[in-house]
Order: sequence, then structure tokens, then C-alpha cells
Amino acid sequence: MNQLTYLDLLRTARTRFTQKQLAEILDVDVRTIRRWEVQENEPPAYLSDAIKQRIIPLVKSLKDEKTVFKFNFVDLFAGIGGVRLGFEACGGQCVFTSEWNKFSQKTYSANFPKTSNHTFIGDITQCNEKDIPDHEILLAGFPCQPFSIAGVSKKNALGKPHGFECTTQGTLFFDVARIIAEKKPKAFLLENVKNLISHNKGNTFQIILNVLREELGYEVHYKVIDGKHFVPQHRERILIVGFNHKTDFTWDDLSLPEKGAIKLSSILHPQNGTEKAEEPYTIGEKAEVNSKYTLTPQLWKYLQDYAEKHRKAGNGFGFSLVDGNNIARTLSARYYKDGSEILISQGENKRPRRLTPRECARIMGFPDSFIIPVSDTQAYRQFGNSVVLPVIKAVAEIMIPHI
Repeated sequence: MNQLTYLDLLRTARTRFTQKQLAEILDVDVRTIRRWEVQENEPPAYLSDAIKQRIIPLVKSLKDEKTVFKFNFVDLFAGIGGVRLGFEACGGQCVFTSEWNKFSQKTYSANFPKTSNHTFIGDITQCNEKDIPDHEILLAGFPCQPFSIAGVSKKNALGKPHGFECTTQGTLFFDVARIIAEKKPKAFLLENVKNLISHNKGNTFQIILNVLREELGYEVHYKVIDGKHFVPQHRERILIVGFNHKTDFTWDDLSLPEKGAIKLSSILHPQNGTEKAEEPYTIGEKAEVNSKYTLTPQLWKYLQDYAEKHRKAGNGFGFSLVDGNNIARTLSARYYKDGSEILISQGENKRPRRLTPRECARIMGFPDSFIIPVSDTQAYRQFGNSVVLPVIKAVAEIMIPHI
């Protein structure tokens, strides 16, 4: 059986069915479905007919079904698709995606099957804004870069382009601005780190607001939201919402659960057999965490010595050791290096461990059905760079009524 054929069938079916449901349909276990999806192996020949006979009718019914979407959107600087998931959950259809990192592309493609009405490109800086499909909402988690306003008066005197074409040229926000200027979506959502507000002494954020409000003509609202309302992780991010018309949008409509009520125990592997093993993260009948996630004696000693050195110097640097009763620090893209910001205690006189990639997915609010087809190192980077999914969904819910 052609590999692309069975992958396309499985991915399309996974837009409507969980791994568990597909496993039941094909009479295999969930781990087998996962291995097929991440291409660790492919179905044996005797299962080819079963896949064709049982999955193709499901795929056909999905294609024939006329889905009515509430709105469409584009997903820029998409990463692994966390923002997309939040807006799809509210009835949206993604018509265009841009993500340059090849490993993030692999994860994105594994979770979002190709469709005829969706375009995926790599580098957004090489894409002409006129070629992007029309859309109602623009979504972008653009990287933060310093902007320079030097030379604006000189360019004015020379009659050269100014405004956002001058002040944001050479930054990735420029690409967001030029697309908004061309396509004029009804609304946008931009996501960034909390420090965007103070970046470059506040100049960066003021340029962004000026471009969005004064030059592009959007009504703009922004708010710093802590993911701790939804997941057991302190993670503050700024959300910038804009509309191309006057609205009565207010952040007061945002429903935020009690901060810190959800503990790490909700996302940690129970290791008692109540969840099925998901190799290589958990193994055995009790689905115990693979020992490879336990810190080596050398790394654990280094982290303890490093923390002690800074404690004596009066600094606050060091590792964070937590258990199921705690809330974690912010998961960062550097987590793969030593895991020091979130070390899970394994009991007295035992070395702690890192979170598994699946636990990293959970601490960002991703469902267990989310496919992780990359190495641990890449998975840690991807989730550390991603968004808290339920935060995005909550913001989408209060945005949509205004478009």
C-alpha cells in the first residue's frame, strides 16, 4: 500500500475521530495508530484492505459533508498550530498557513491534513501579500524584534516611503502590517511575550500600536493574560486584538477561571496503570515514565552546585523542583538543555526528572490526540514556543461576536 495513501486517509479521518476511535475501527491498539501516524512503521499488508474498506468510507463521508464555518482565518508564524486549534474550536476554517521551521512544519502537517482550500508556505517574507487568500481574521504570533525610527525625517525629506513601511521594515511585524494593509481582515489577534510592552524602552510596542491604530485604522485592545488561569503553568503573554470597525469589545467579557486552581497532578503521568503506555514517553503495564527522562547524576550535581553558588552570591538563579501539588514556572524553548525550570520530584533521595513531551503538550493545553512526530529535543522547543491553547480559545470566543 502506498505510504502517502494510508497517511492521507488516517490524517483526514483524524479530523473527526480520535486515535482510540480509529484503533477500535481497525481493531488495533492506540499505540499502533500513533506509530503509523508518525511513520515509525507502516501497516502490514494484511491490514491494507481493512484500512481501505473501513477508513475510505469515513473519509468520503467527511468530504461529502457540507461543513458550515462561522469564519475563515490565516495562521502566520504558526509554529505547531496552537492558535489555529483555538480558533477552529470556535467554528473557524484555516485557509492559509505560514511557518518556516522544518521541524514545526512536520508537526503541523501531522496534525492538520491537507485540503484543497488551504495553502501552506514556509517563509512569509518571500510571499507577496496579494497572493494570500481573503480572510476575516488574521492570526500571528510574530517574533519580537527591535524597531528603529532613525532616519524617518531624512526619508521624508527625500520623498521615500515612510510610516510602517519605514519604521517596521526589516522586522517580521512588517510582514503582518503589509498583509493587514492589503487584505483588510475584519479582525486580527497578535500574540507575543509580555516583555513586548517594555521592549526597547517601550518604543517597539508604541510603534506597533501606532501602525495598527493610526496607519491601518484598526480599533485595538490588548491585555496580558497568565496561562495559570487554565493550566498549571505561570505563563504571561500579551494578546493584541484589533477590529476594522468600531465595536463594543471589552476584556470584561473574558471568563478567567481561578488562577492557580489547576495543579501539576492534572498533567503528570499517573504511572499507576490508569492510562495506557505511550512509548517512548511511558512504558510497561503501569505506563511508568521512561527512565531516560530522569536527570543523570552528573547533571543533577551540576544544577545543585550552580544553584548553591548563586544562593551564596545572593542571586535567585537555580532550578525549580516541583511535584503534583505545585504550579510550574514558564516552559521555555530551552527546556531540552537541562529542564531546570521545571524538574519533577520523584521522591526523597531520588533524582528528579524532566517533563515528557506529552506532559509538555498537556501543560500547554493540547489534547492527548495531538501527534508528536519529532524528537524530544524538537518537541521541547516547539511546546516551549507555543501558546496556551485554552487562553487562545477563550479570547477567540469573545472576539467572534464582533466580526
